[in-house]
Amino acid sequence: MPLVAAAVCPHPPLLIPEIAGAAAPELDDLRAACDAAVARLLDSEARTVLVIGAGDRGADLDSPFRGSFAPWGVPLEVRLGDHPDGLVGTDHLPLSLLVGAWLLGRRPSARNRGMDWRMTTVGAADPVDTCADLGARLGSDQPWALLVMGDGSACRGEKAPGYADPRAEAYDETVARALADADGDALLGLDPGLSTQLKVAGRAPWQVLAGAARAAGDRWRGELRYHAAPYGVGYLVANWQRP
Repeated sequence: MPLVAAAVCPHPPLLIPEIAGAAAPELDDLRAACDAAVARLLDSEARTVLVIGAGDRGADLDSPFRGSFAPWGVPLEVRLGDHPDGLVGTDHLPLSLLVGAWLLGRRPSARNRGMDWRMTTVGAADPVDTCADLGARLGSDQPWALLVMGDGSACRGEKAPGYADPRAEAYDETVARALADADGDALLGLDPGLSTQLKVAGRAPWQVLAGAARAAGDRWRGELRYHAAPYGVGYLVANWQRP
């Protein structure tokens, strides 16, 4: 069955209010944009939602899913999928998928509709063709949607994690235009080497999205909901819908 919808969100730990503490209001706009993007995703005709994020290597994770924000200073546990006694799933989710699960958990109505959940990692350093091919293979036997987790450049200013790089803003602008226009070719044109230099966490997942959208065919309509770099890191939120 075809891919019917996609949402793109970043995964900074400070998105979680319990981690941000008194600074939580600084990301209220980003949090609201992510919530709106996920709501649009879940309001599609999808019966399966697959969360894709970068990891050390590519892998399909086993349901049910569980992780904790304890490494970021808050013992907040996140679960996705049914957890009956004795059922072994995936523990210790990578940050990208952990934040994705947290965002989905903020929409409890989805858990009551019989939604199926899947989680997959793509290698952060995987080449473009590998990412696109993975996206083309991520099918389902029912209409499905893709939640794509990834940050932009981390070099937007002297206080950024990667310090200042004059190429960073133009890179993020390219991604923002591609997401707004649902331009998969532009996403596939992102250079892995430059992305690594700019400490981009979303390049590989975005290229998985491009591969999945291309395999689904038809034209796509994009909507860019957020594009800013409040802490020197480019955060982008978008939805892609079938026309």
